[in-house]
Amino acid sequence: MPDLPVRIFGPVISTYVRAVQIVCEEAGLSHETIPTPAHAPENRHPFGKVPVVEIDGLELYETHSIAAYIDNSHNGGALQPSDPAQRAVMERWISVGNSYLFPLFERGLVMPYIMHRYAKMELDTARISKALPDIAKTLSFLDLELQKDGAWSSAGFTLADIFLYCILRGVESTPEGAAGMAQMQVLPLWMASCRARPSIAATAWPDEPVAT
Repeated sequence: MPDLPVRIFGPVISTYVRAVQIVCEEAGLSHETIPTPAHAPENRHPFGKVPVVEIDGLELYETHSIAAYIDNSHNGGALQPSDPAQRAVMERWISVGNSYLFPLFERGLVMPYIMHRYAKMELDTARISKALPDIAKTLSFLDLELQKDGAWSSAGFTLADIFLYCILRGVESTPEGAAGMAQMQVLPLWMASCRARPSIAATAWPDEPVAT
């Protein structure tokens, strides 16, 4: 176990900063978040993204690689299935989350509310309205996939659960997103089961809306 806490550079309210925080909690690692905007020089990410992490004398970026390193080095790989087929499913869902879900949800719904709540900008209702049909369709797809065979959670709690929870928690934290999630059959139950984990409870965002 490292003598120093894992240092996480990124915004306090961030999908991917929280994913790393959760993995640290699962591994029993102390961690501290150094609040830095995505494009701040001290962030040191070559493409202006977040987070950047200092651990074990390493400086890592890209959340997937950070999470895998922490789990493999400090948690015995407990968050990654040993079965190749199950691991492939986990990796697929992480990729789906990063490549398709996050861009749609973040740009179309979550970021307009963040800018409205914290930067006091006018809420971009036009952007939200334009994105809502695709968001509703995507939530339905996820709900149906989860009903089939547990989808990403069929191998127990894995990195896929962490990534998808953090992405969907942002959606759930908006009025439109909460209403959409409430119409799903199993997604709310899965979200509630994730919230019951100490690692997720310990990493709640400041002023995070209470889920019902």
